[in-house]
Amino acid sequence: MLNGLRIVLGVSGGIAAYKACALTSKLIQQGAEVKVIMTENAQEFVTPLTFQALSRNPVYTDTFDEKDTSKIAHIDLADWADLFIIAPATANIIGKIANGIADDMLSTTILATEADIYIAPAMNVHMYGHPAVKRNMQTLEQWGYRFIEPGEGYLACGYVGKGRLEEPETIVNAIEKDQEKMQLLAGKKILISAGPTQEKIDPVRFFTNHSSGKMGFALAEIASKWGADVTLVTGPVSFQTPAKVKRIDVTTAEEMYDQMIAQFEKSDIVIKSAAVADYRPVVTYDDKMKKKDGPMQIELERTKDILKELGERKTSQFLVGFAAETNNPIASGKQKLRNKNLDAIIINDIKATGAGFGSDTNDVVYLHQSGERSHFTLATKQEIAKQIFVQINKDTKVD
Repeated sequence: MLNGLRIVLGVSGGIAAYKACALTSKLIQQGAEVKVIMTENAQEFVTPLTFQALSRNPVYTDTFDEKDTSKIAHIDLADWADLFIIAPATANIIGKIANGIADDMLSTTILATEADIYIAPAMNVHMYGHPAVKRNMQTLEQWGYRFIEPGEGYLACGYVGKGRLEEPETIVNAIEKDQEKMQLLAGKKILISAGPTQEKIDPVRFFTNHSSGKMGFALAEIASKWGADVTLVTGPVSFQTPAKVKRIDVTTAEEMYDQMIAQFEKSDIVIKSAAVADYRPVVTYDDKMKKKDGPMQIELERTKDILKELGERKTSQFLVGFAAETNNPIASGKQKLRNKNLDAIIINDIKATGAGFGSDTNDVVYLHQSGERSHFTLATKQEIAKQIFVQINKDTKVD
């Protein structure tokens, strides 16, 4: 997977810099072309000459050292890279990237590149667990950076715990596997709906549901990472848009219907994970309704059935629905699969522990129209999303 790729290896100032020498050698053996950037502190542990000999390329250490006067070095290098690896990545360089600080050759190049970036942290166990470091890593993950988690063991500082830079072989294998996954959905146009809808009663009140949108956003994130062209139609939620995802915000069921229909024809795979209101008020008010004595009645009317409409319009699209159930989930899911002309349905019992609305985890059954069933047991919604796309990929290849 790395053969022929142009890789920039960023080495920051930690004792684990010595492992970056072996990593350079491993990448070269895999057929990659490697150029190395070293921070000033990294040079305290390993000399640039070592990386120059291993990579057979000049080593970059200074933003203002223009090796070719016709080019701006850090921009040229940022554009050259197919892939960017930071190993070891100290708390300092992680913090710089997460906060947009560009004050040396490594940080300026990272901020200028559009290549996929892998970060292999290495630091003291307590530093790795510090809230600021964790926050910075979470920020970068949301932006699409990929982390190769450090190993556990004896650290140079004398502590034993998590923080040791992974071995070069492990880093290479992790990147190769990730690059392979990134091709799983390459070229596919995927349309996903997420979140709740809101149906207005008056300027201060509306009907909605408990959907958080987490599952839909996880699906969009993984699909984009795995090479798909993703459009996400979402109800009112507060999440950041996953990297490289086209986001369309809507509020009502009618607005979600319009956008899903508009995007449907040009899509290869469509996943409706949004919890759309089945009913809306017949009458809405421009002014706030005043409290009165006695009960209040609000007449409701049906909204358009988006999934059924998509099933009727389906030509070559692979259409997947969600069934959030509380009673007889499998039977209810099967019925929905048939009635709405779906190719597959994701069924989850929202009363089950860890599988309800707003949870960070899920536990689902994937049911294909052929009757084939797969149970994806309790895991994070990102992991569930990965399993769903692996299965969709198999099913679409069969189809």
